[in-house]
Amino acid sequence: METPTPDPYDLLGVGIGPFNLSLAALAERVDGLRTLFCEARPEFRWHPGMLVDGARMQVPFLADLVSLVDPTSPWSFLNYLREQDRLFPFYFAERFQLPRREYDHYCRWAAERLTACRFGTEVTALHWSDGLFRAELTDTATGERSTALARNVVLGVGTRPVLPEAFAALEGHPLVWHSADYLERRAALDAARDITVVGSGQSGAEVFLDLLRRHEQDGTRLRWLTRTRALAPMEYSKLGLEHFTPDYTRYFHGLPADARDRLVAAQWQLHKAASAETLAEIHDHLYERTIGRPIDSVAVEITPGTAVVEAQAGPCGGLELHCRHVDSAVEHVLRTDAVVLATGYRAARPAALEPLAALIDWDGSGRYRVGLDHRVATLPELTGGLYVQNAELHTHGVGAPDLGLGAHRAAVILNAVAGRTVHRLPGRTAWTGFAPPGSAPHAPAAGAGAAAPTTAGFPRPQEWTRAAAASR
Repeated sequence: METPTPDPYDLLGVGIGPFNLSLAALAERVDGLRTLFCEARPEFRWHPGMLVDGARMQVPFLADLVSLVDPTSPWSFLNYLREQDRLFPFYFAERFQLPRREYDHYCRWAAERLTACRFGTEVTALHWSDGLFRAELTDTATGERSTALARNVVLGVGTRPVLPEAFAALEGHPLVWHSADYLERRAALDAARDITVVGSGQSGAEVFLDLLRRHEQDGTRLRWLTRTRALAPMEYSKLGLEHFTPDYTRYFHGLPADARDRLVAAQWQLHKAASAETLAEIHDHLYERTIGRPIDSVAVEITPGTAVVEAQAGPCGGLELHCRHVDSAVEHVLRTDAVVLATGYRAARPAALEPLAALIDWDGSGRYRVGLDHRVATLPELTGGLYVQNAELHTHGVGAPDLGLGAHRAAVILNAVAGRTVHRLPGRTAWTGFAPPGSAPHAPAAGAGAAAPTTAGFPRPQEWTRAAAASR
C-alpha cells in the first residue's frame, strides 16, 4: 500500500552509522533545515561482533558525534554522561579512550532520541527527476512502501567485511568467518583445538587477545598470521596524529590521484595497525603464562610476514592454509580447525544507488570522484547534492574512516547544503605544514565560505558538478 508523498526534505540520509548520526545531531540545531535519516536495521548497532569486554576505542572521547564542532550540543558525550549520572565515575576513571561498549551505548542513546532518525526503514532505490531525488522506502517490519523527496542525499551506509580471495573456497564454512561476527559466533570455536586469526589490525589483536584469555588452560593452539612484516603499533605520536586533521585532508585532496593511491597504501600504520596498548596486553598475558615454564611450552604462534595464498578444506577434515613467507618466498601448509578473518572492511556501493549510476561521474577505477566538501561528481543534469561519508578514502585520505573527523565532515556537508556557514569551522588545525613552501595548504574549510547559488528550498552548491562535467 502506497502512502502519500510528503514535501521534500532538504537532506535525506541513507544509513545511520556514527557518521550520519553525527550529521543528524548537528543538523538538528540548524533552523529551517528539514532532514530525514533512514536505516534498514531496527535499531542502531555499531560493530556488535567486536564489542569484546575490555576493548577500548582508539580515539579520545572528544571524537563523539558533535564535540569537535559544537561542544555545547546536547548530543555530546559529556551530556550523555550527565544524563546517565556517570560524570563522576568517568572523571575518576581518568581514561581518555572509552570502552567500545560505552561508545555503542552512547550512539544508541542519541539515535533513539533524534527525531530525524527512522529505523526499520530501508531506502531501496534512489531516482532523480524534476529537480529532486525520489527515494523509495520500505518498512522492514510491515513491508509497507512509501516515497520521500529530497533536494540533497548523503550516503552513510558504512563498509562491508572483506573476505580475501584466498579464502573464496571456504566462504560459508561454519568455522571460517570474519571478525565482524566474532561475538555472535565465538561459541562455535569452543570445540576447535587449533584456531588461526588472520590480520594484524586492531580487530585481529583484540580477537587474538580474547582467545588467549578464553583458552588459557585448555591446550588449544592459537595462531596469529599477518602479511605485514612486523606487528607494528598504530602511529599515536602527537604530530603523527595531525594526519587526522582537516589540514591534511585538504592537502591530500589536492594531490594527483595516482599519488593519493600510493600514499593510502603506504600509510597503513596510521589507520590499520593495532594499538600499542593491545599489543602490550598480549605480550603481558604471554609473559605471565610462561612464568616458571619455557616459552615453547605454550601452544601459541605469532607469525608476521606470512601470506595465505590459498585455503581449502583438508582431505581428512579440518582446514589447510597454503602460506608463503613474504621475505624468503618459502611456501608451507598449515593445518587448523577454525579461522577468524580480521581482514578489514571496504566501502560498498549501495544497491539503492543503481538507478542513479549512469548520472555519476565515476573515476577510472569505478570509484566516486568526491569534492573537498564530500559531494560526489555527477553529470550536469543531476543538479542535486549527492554526498558520501566514509567512502572517500581514495580522495580524502586516512582521516575518511576516522571517528575524530566525523563531526567536522558532517559540518562541512551541512555548510555546503545550506550554502552558508551554519557551523563555524577553523581555518588551521595542525602545526604541521604538509604542502611544499609557497603553496596554500591552509585554505578555508570546505563549505565554510559564502553562500552558493540557490534553487528551491535550501541553496545547493553547483561548482563541483560543473567542474566534473568540464573535465570530461
